Amino acid sequence: MITPIYAALLVFLYIFLSFRVIKLRMKYKVGIGDGDHPLLTRAIRVHGNFAENVPFALLLLWMYESLPGAPILVHLMGALLCIGRLIHAYGVSQEKEPLIYRQGGMMITFFILCTTALLILAHLLLG
Repeated sequence: MITPIYAALLVFLYIFLSFRVIKLRMKYKVGIGDGDHPLLTRAIRVHGNFAENVPFALLLLWMYESLPGAPILVHLMGALLCIGRLIHAYGVSQEKEPLIYRQGGMMITFFILCTTALLILAHLLLG
């Protein structure tokens, strides 16, 4: 079982992103929304984007692994997913965002989503 390794690693990033939102909410005394604080807005979106994309990517990775998929590809995709999410989180978290990090992180994430989906379909349809 390989995918649980990457799920466990990504949970630590998710918790870090969650605590960052909490810290900024406490700093700005904002319970709901972002209070028009750009850094809080960014922290909320980094956390949200992670929560929107990572579970689906991990699910597809686990499905591919269970077919059984090639272990080297599972490790490659898992490692790339971690790198992509770190790059995205870094970029979007910056007040003066270097767009290359957001775009790079999302391109890696979309690559993982598309590639694992195609690998699953190829395995199931082409045997």
